[in-house]
Amino acid sequence: MTVPSIKVLVVDDEPPIRRLLRAGLATQDYNVREAASVEEALRAIKADAPDVVLLDLGLPGRNGMDLLTELRNKEASFPVLIISSRTDEAGIVQALELGADDYITKPFGMKEVIARVRVAIRHRLQQQGERPVFQVGGLKVDLVRRIVTVHDQEVKLSPREYEILRVLVQHAGKVLTHRFIIHEVWGGGTTEAQNLRVHIRQLRQKLEDDPEQPSLIHTETGVGYRLQAPD
Repeated sequence: MTVPSIKVLVVDDEPPIRRLLRAGLATQDYNVREAASVEEALRAIKADAPDVVLLDLGLPGRNGMDLLTELRNKEASFPVLIISSRTDEAGIVQALELGADDYITKPFGMKEVIARVRVAIRHRLQQQGERPVFQVGGLKVDLVRRIVTVHDQEVKLSPREYEILRVLVQHAGKVLTHRFIIHEVWGGGTTEAQNLRVHIRQLRQKLEDDPEQPSLIHTETGVGYRLQAPD
């Protein structure tokens, strides 16, 4: 039986960028389509929904934020990865809070793009499958029995630490903003990012082989955190 190729829609108004992404993604046998505007992208999506979208923010006319907002309002389930020259933290946070799955800044390396696409697709499949046991490196989280082990040794977490870890596990590989984690764990309120940082530090002390150089819970400076996705 032939395995269907992954369908990737590249939305960028710069032909050289589209050619670069097409050539790089084609090495993975991805089926790549292109759009240079929001309108072209919507027509392409309506004709055949992609498995993942690579989206530039600086499009002519309606911009990438507009497209992202429309897709999420329509509850489109495919991952959307932003690829943009914008590096300001406010822009990154805005895109993530609008529903982007990841954010890659230009200039970029194709190995990074391919890796991020794989993680986004894997994360979506895991969400659909709702795997009860998550494992990466020496960390194993049993979401059914609420048991956490590191190198086969059970680790005791506080209820708040476990809830933060649970949210990170459910979105492994994806950048989560401070605001998103706080909303999911504390229900919003007046909890500050500093309180979250304290709990993240405690989690690293319990889960990381070297808490000073974490390999599991990564900090996205000024934005939030990302839990390492399984290989």
